[in-house]
Amino acid sequence: MATRIDKEACREAYNLVRDDTTDINWAAFKYDGPMIVPAGHGTDYADFKSQCSDDNRLFGFVRITTGDAMSKRAKFTLITWIGENVSGLQRAKISTDKTLVKDVVQNFAKEFMVSDMRELEEDYIRNELKKAGGANYDAQAE
Repeated sequence: MATRIDKEACREAYNLVRDDTTDINWAAFKYDGPMIVPAGHGTDYADFKSQCSDDNRLFGFVRITTGDAMSKRAKFTLITWIGENVSGLQRAKISTDKTLVKDVVQNFAKEFMVSDMRELEEDYIRNELKKAGGANYDAQAE
C-alpha cells in the first residue's frame, strides 16, 4: 500500500517549531501503518532522541540555535532516523516517503540520515549546522 501523509496535522507541528513565539524546538513524524502522522513535539531535544529506537523509523524537524559572539540565529534541520533493526524493504521505502515529508517540511539548513545514536547527539548536529552556516566569528576576542 502506498504511503500517505496527514499534511494538515504534520504542517501544524512543523509550524510550531518554526514559530519564534513558542519554545517548541522539535517535532517528530512517525509511521502509523501506511500513514505518516505527527509523533509529538517538545522543548527538550532529549525527548526527541528518546523516540528514536533500533526498531523504528521516523522523521524529525528540529530547531537548533547556532551563532557566535556576534549573532545568534535559529537553524532548522530535517533528520531521518532509521533504526538498526528496520527491515531492508522499509529502509528502501524511506527515501521515497521522505518526499512526502518534504512537501510539508520545506525550510531547513541541513538534512541528516541517521541510524547511529551518536550522530543524534545535539552537539554533533549543532556543529554540522555551524559548518553549513558560513561565517563563524567565535575565534575573535570580544
